[in-house]
Amino acid sequence: MSKVSLEGQVAVVTGAARGVGELLARKLSARGAKVALVGLEPDELKQVSARLPGESDHWHADVTDHVAMARVAQEVKERFGKVDIVVANAGVASGGPFTDSDPEAWRRVIEVNLIGSAVTGRAFLPVLMESRGYLLQIASLAALTPAPMMSAYCASKSGVEAYAHSLRAEVGYKGVKVGVGYLSWTDTDMVRGADQDEVMRELRQRLPWPSNKTYPLGPAVDRIVAGIERRSAHVYAQWWLRGMQSIRGYLPGIIASVGQREMKRFEPRLGSVGKGLVGAGGSADEQVRSGN
Repeated sequence: MSKVSLEGQVAVVTGAARGVGELLARKLSARGAKVALVGLEPDELKQVSARLPGESDHWHADVTDHVAMARVAQEVKERFGKVDIVVANAGVASGGPFTDSDPEAWRRVIEVNLIGSAVTGRAFLPVLMESRGYLLQIASLAALTPAPMMSAYCASKSGVEAYAHSLRAEVGYKGVKVGVGYLSWTDTDMVRGADQDEVMRELRQRLPWPSNKTYPLGPAVDRIVAGIERRSAHVYAQWWLRGMQSIRGYLPGIIASVGQREMKRFEPRLGSVGKGLVGAGGSADEQVRSGN
């Protein structure tokens, strides 16, 4: 598939204060794109914007807020004249047994990861239709395979994968391409935050290779950038994730069987698993919602 030059393109990245979003913004900017950063942390976004080599700006907005995101889409177009690329990257996570989970944290994962992605698409698709642009929805290995102790995250990422596939058929004839990005465990604040919980860390380490590893951020984001340049329908941040597509139909049954054994093993320690959102991004989300 031929590449599209990013020089002069206008790219919007949500969840751009850190992790995948921050590094993606840097790499897009280094390739000549003008970058609009969107997120909940205005000070961090301002710092990221200041470090980018090319033209950029930042917007403080909650991706679940329809009014705020519609305003951002309008202002980004006014600021840069167009929008060519939108990466719906904003996301949060929580872990632990569903029956003991905090209902508010569980719901917030769905709201940010799934509803927030749909709100982002609703806000920016009109301008993407004008430019015949590209929407990349960041999903996860969690969209390909279910996992115990991750019910909210798996549900949200399976949801955004299905949403993006549906959307591709709806807007393709209008010139907009839609892609889904898949990442396994990647070295971000979210994954490091989850690993602070001893049970969650050990449970992940017991997963079969290669899904039990944490992968470096740089190569993963390089693959995402390459997918954006090709306007790819599927973008795999780790090489082996492509192969998961061919066996995903077998995974729920396998995991249901193996997962029961692992849950029984960890049952005496499950009460110690944290119930809130994980990582620095999760803390920022909770602080904004609490008004602190």
